[in-house]
Parts: sequence; structure tokens; C-alpha cells
Amino acid sequence: MAIQKRFNLLNISLWAVQILLSLTFIYAGFMKLFLRADLPWLWIKENPELVWISGIVDLLAGLGLTLPTLLRIRTMLTVYAAFGTIALMLSAILFHVLRGEGDQIGFNVFMLISAAFIAWGRGKKCPTG
Repeated sequence: MAIQKRFNLLNISLWAVQILLSLTFIYAGFMKLFLRADLPWLWIKENPELVWISGIVDLLAGLGLTLPTLLRIRTMLTVYAAFGTIALMLSAILFHVLRGEGDQIGFNVFMLISAAFIAWGRGKKCPTG
């Protein structure tokens, strides 16, 4: 019984993190693709191609972190999306550090840790499907 409670708690925690990350990435992708002028960061004006690419990647990450698990279709795609999100956040951290914006990587680190939790949880401890 205690094992089942821990499994349920882990499953609920994974869903909460998946939904949080998914909504965050969908929102970020939408903003980067359609409302660029409203974003305050200097790098957006300096790198319009990067904004476009990262907007598409953000949308795909947001969808990939929840839809496969939610629909129970090829649920391993959620794990792959989590690993892709880890790679994306490592790239973002490197990008900001190279630009001398190391003080702005806290959010990226949080997102990286959250994606690692999803990859671990959905890959090993609490897979669905």
C-alpha cells in the first residue's frame, strides 16, 4: 500500500511539473513567434533568426512534454522531449554565459532540473502507456 501511495504521489508530481513546463514553453514559443516586440530582452532584437528557431523549439517542447503521455500514444516521446528540453536549457545557459549574462540563467537551471525530473520519472520510475 505504501508503494502504491508513493507511485501515485510521484505520478501527480510528474504531471504537475509536465503541465507547468508545457504551459511555460507554449507561452514562450507563442511570444517569440507572434509578439516579439513585446519581449524585453536585447538578444531578441539582435538575433531575429534565433528567436524564430527558439520559438518553434519551445512550442515543440511544450507539446512534447505532455501530449504523448496525455494521449498515451508513444509515451516515450515525452522522455525524448524532456531530454531535448535539457539540451535546449544547456544551450540557453551557454548562450547567456557567453554574452556575459550569467546572472540570468537561474530560470534556465530551474527548467533544466524540472526536465531532468520528467526524464527520470517518466523514463524509469513512473512510465505511462
